[in-house]
Amino acid sequence: MPGPPANPPATARGKSAHAAVLVFDACEVGLVLRAVLFVETVLGVGALFGAGSAREWLLRLMLLTGGALPATLAWLLTACSLKKTLQRLATAGQYAAGVLLGALAGLMACAMLALAGVAGGGTAPPWLASAASGALLAALLVTALVLRARGRTPAATAARLAELQARIRPHFLFNTLNSAIALVRAEPAKAETLLEDLSELFRHALAEQGESVTLAEELRLARHYLDVEAVRFGPRLQVQWQLDPRADAARLPPLLLQPLVENAIQHGVEPSPRGGKLRIQTELRGSRVRVRITNTLPAPASAPPAAPPAAQRRGHGMALANVRARLALLHDLQASFSAGVQDGLYEVCITLPAPRQPLRQPRPAPRRAQTHAPTPTPTPTPTPTPEATPPPSNEQSHAHPDR
Repeated sequence: MPGPPANPPATARGKSAHAAVLVFDACEVGLVLRAVLFVETVLGVGALFGAGSAREWLLRLMLLTGGALPATLAWLLTACSLKKTLQRLATAGQYAAGVLLGALAGLMACAMLALAGVAGGGTAPPWLASAASGALLAALLVTALVLRARGRTPAATAARLAELQARIRPHFLFNTLNSAIALVRAEPAKAETLLEDLSELFRHALAEQGESVTLAEELRLARHYLDVEAVRFGPRLQVQWQLDPRADAARLPPLLLQPLVENAIQHGVEPSPRGGKLRIQTELRGSRVRVRITNTLPAPASAPPAAPPAAQRRGHGMALANVRARLALLHDLQASFSAGVQDGLYEVCITLPAPRQPLRQPRPAPRRAQTHAPTPTPTPTPTPTPEATPPPSNEQSHAHPDR
């Protein structure tokens, strides 16, 4: 049976994703900037004690920075190089490792100031106080990282619940089932493909996928959704794919692209009697991956008068705010998100860090409707001709309408 064996791997993936959570990731550019600014702020407040003038405060701050800044950068560099080792530890172990590295960084700063003849003022250098200060600052930074890592879980859970609610909305589910019923007699293979796409959407909405997935997986899910909607809208929906295979390995939060594609159809294609066009584009530019989702806008007279525009704008804004927050939790300053009207088209642009290694493209699995083989033993009932030659799939009919 193909159904039961499919669940244990998903569960195992969920457990392994939770077991290998790194809350102490010092390799992010945003963390480096925040750590340096935090340490400099503490030093600036500490330099105020005993400073009689602004000039004396500035000189004291410069001397303290000469020892503390290299020690802070050394702490970040060491934590980044030990990233894989720290990931194997529990949360308490990562806490202890960060505090220990902070104490060593404090000793390093004290040693540098002692060599410069600044620390101690003629007495023994304050080794213990420096180590304690470094450990305290490191503990505060690690605490901030732990809180930031915990903030990813509610955001991912909220996105998964929102995706599930979108899938079980009556209009979407009923329209999909009605389309499948209409195709059962005329085009059974196409009806089976439609139900497979629908089940794939539910499977992704319910599965535990960890904190990030590849861009290729998100594009595959968006393609399943567009295949379902293509049966509903027919020629009114025109989709253009401009995909760069080099960007497929970029990481992003799960269930991120499909809601954006759904918003494009809901606000750009569905209100228009003539339909609309949707373009999904990915490209690798240097060290950045750009994902653009562009859709046409309906004419003002095409908007449904009974629809509450305020509620639609509020729901649309909440979805975009959720996308922006999840990107910031995963990539911090290395990711960006923008959305708005440009040249009469609504465009959503996402910028991600470039993948370090290209994604190995697996051999695409054929549709289940196309892999039905005849039974080896002859049967008196022949196979009907329409089912033996299924019509072309939705993906082929609407993937590149402009060509």
